[in-house]
Amino acid sequence: MHLHSIAPWTHGHAFLGAHHRAHERRMWSVVALTAVMMVAEIGGGALFGSIALVADGWHMATHVAALAIAGLAYLFARRHADDARFSLGTGKFGELAAFASAVILGMIALGVGYESVLRLIHPVAIHFREAIPIAALGLCVNLASAWLLREDHDHDRAPPGYDRGVHHDDTNFRAAYVHVLADALISVLTIAGLSVAWAFGWTFMDPFVGLVGMVVIASWALKLIRAAGNVLLDAVPDPELERRIRARIERGGDRITDLHLWQLGPGHAALMASVVSDRPLAPSVYKQRLDDLDGLSHVTIEVNECPH
Repeated sequence: MHLHSIAPWTHGHAFLGAHHRAHERRMWSVVALTAVMMVAEIGGGALFGSIALVADGWHMATHVAALAIAGLAYLFARRHADDARFSLGTGKFGELAAFASAVILGMIALGVGYESVLRLIHPVAIHFREAIPIAALGLCVNLASAWLLREDHDHDRAPPGYDRGVHHDDTNFRAAYVHVLADALISVLTIAGLSVAWAFGWTFMDPFVGLVGMVVIASWALKLIRAAGNVLLDAVPDPELERRIRARIERGGDRITDLHLWQLGPGHAALMASVVSDRPLAPSVYKQRLDDLDGLSHVTIEVNECPH
């Protein structure tokens, strides 16, 4: 059998998101912006003797690390998209990076909470004139980063087969966005807490808003861990899609005895199903019943004749 004769039954396994390259470029732009801010804060703090500036710079370093992980995931997934070692593509590298990023975000939340509790128990002198401008500068950088990481909503440019419904979220991109939002939230709460403490002498407000920030950021981290973890553990991405698949295939005497539905990457899902029938049809017939379901990028149907 010649290779060209089997071409209609072969396909690639590059299950990357519709905006993979655009997200990758934006991610590295944010990494560069955040890294410059980190170096400026650490260097400026060392030069001018501001421990607050140095501390904020090292805090920024944790976000640089998390964002760099996201950028490397995009780079690796793209460069190895056609690597035969990855039998179902590299679309899940983004989920792996998002999971790691969410864990780092959770650690940051715990660190903020720990430091806040220490400040409540053992209050320290606050240099308001230095701390507020630092927080304001950090907020400006985070707002610029958030603008770069804004999500694309122009789905009309998405390629054929890309799900415009429930599977299109890029968890890696969303995790980076949440990192930026978390840092922006910390900056806003810091500015508010320091301003109130400076105006009324309520020094407890600074660690109090830190605890509020910890709770919010920890909840964001848990949601990201759950979302990325579900994909990594091959959870059913959409129960409604599973119901529609069963309704399309189970007609007449056709019955599904085994069904596996999982996500391969942003906008791409895989399906494996075993069908038993008194009058079995060709697998291609069952696949045709699913043709107009967006997001099913890899479909395998096994057909068996019922002996009774």
